[in-house]
Parts: sequence; C-alpha cells; structure tokens
Amino acid sequence: MVAYNVQTAVDSRHHIIVAHEVTNQGHDRQQLANMAVQTKSALSADDLTVVADRGYYSGEEIKACDETGIKTYLPKSQTSSNQAKGFFGKRDFIYHSEDDEYECPAGERAILRSCRQEGGKMIRRYWSSSCIRCSIKSQCTTGKERRISRWEHESILDELEARMECEPDMMKVRRSTVEHPFGTLKSWMGSTHFQMKTIKRVSAEMSLHVLAYNLKRVMKILGPVELMKAMQA
Repeated sequence: MVAYNVQTAVDSRHHIIVAHEVTNQGHDRQQLANMAVQTKSALSADDLTVVADRGYYSGEEIKACDETGIKTYLPKSQTSSNQAKGFFGKRDFIYHSEDDEYECPAGERAILRSCRQEGGKMIRRYWSSSCIRCSIKSQCTTGKERRISRWEHESILDELEARMECEPDMMKVRRSTVEHPFGTLKSWMGSTHFQMKTIKRVSAEMSLHVLAYNLKRVMKILGPVELMKAMQA
C-alpha cells in the first residue's frame, strides 16, 4: 500500500488553502521551500511569513526560503544524541560570531579546528584544549574533548531561533490555522480517505477537495452573490 503525504499552505486570515501538493514521501523535510515558494507565487507577494511544524525543519530548506525573501517560523527538531545521554546540548554552547568561537558551560572557548564536507554541507568543527582538565567534563562528553559542529550557513538558523524566542505565539497561529481545513477535509473524506490510486489520480482527487473547500469558505466570507460577481469579473 502506498502512503500519500498531502502538503498544504493555508492563509491564516481566512483559512483558505492557497497551495497544495500530494507526494509519496514519508516526511516533510524537503517541502518547506517548495510550498512556501508556491504560496508566494499564488499570492503575488513580495514578502511572505511562513509558519510550519518541526517536521519541516531542514537547514537547506530554511536557507532556500531566506534567499527568496520568505521569513520562516518553525521549531528545531530535537535530535541531539548528547542530550539523550544526559549531556549538555548544543544550546548550552554560546556562539560568539565576532570571534568565530563557542563558549562552553564551563566558560572555556572552543575554537575552530577543522572544516570538511559532510552530506553536501560544509561543516566546521570546534573544540577546546581545556576539556581534558574540565571539572564538569562528565556532564559533557566521554571522549577526549567535546566537539561542536557548525554548518557554514548556520547563522540563518540562529536568526530563526531568535525569532522563535521573541514570538513564541507563532506556533499557536499555526495550530489555529491548519486545524480548520484539515478537520473539514478529513470529515468529508471519511475513514477511507483517498478513493483513487497512483499519485496523478490522488492529486486530482485532492485538487477537487481543495476546490470545494475553498468555494465554501469564500461563500461563507463573501456570500454566494459576491462570489458569482467575482467569478464573472
């Protein structure tokens, strides 16, 4: 059985679906820029603010949005193996951009030691020579020293994190925006969801659902008479 993943972009003011796409990928990590750019084009907007859940978090996707004038808000995925082991997480290390160094929880500086390509990304590695004699090393690492990795474009992610801290209510906006259309469409589709097979047919089926949903929303907002006038204009 093929599982289909539906991507939607919803206007936060009127809960109208602005863009949508059906994929057969099991995750959303490669869809943020795709849906954001589609939405910006559909709205003919010079600037756009996009709010997404943590499933869309990807450095490359966030960078692609930033390069096209799209401001993003989404929480960072918590995948740190060190935190899972009870060690300090990367958030506990303060980056000083003016020196290109990290300050560790013990107050020592981790300096740039190496750069190399990993998975298509240029990753910079930092560590301190003071780790070996650190009094809180047991809370940090079991290795010789604690190494911190930094993507060459990580400043974009730092800016995103700062926005999230300044505007924590943005995720409430996302929840209140997407629940309306998703709840309505799921109610219409029933427990069987899509009736069609193959991504082409499923995409067509989804487009019809979106069209019907948007027409009902516009009739609710403008009324049937104004909608007919707009369609004839």
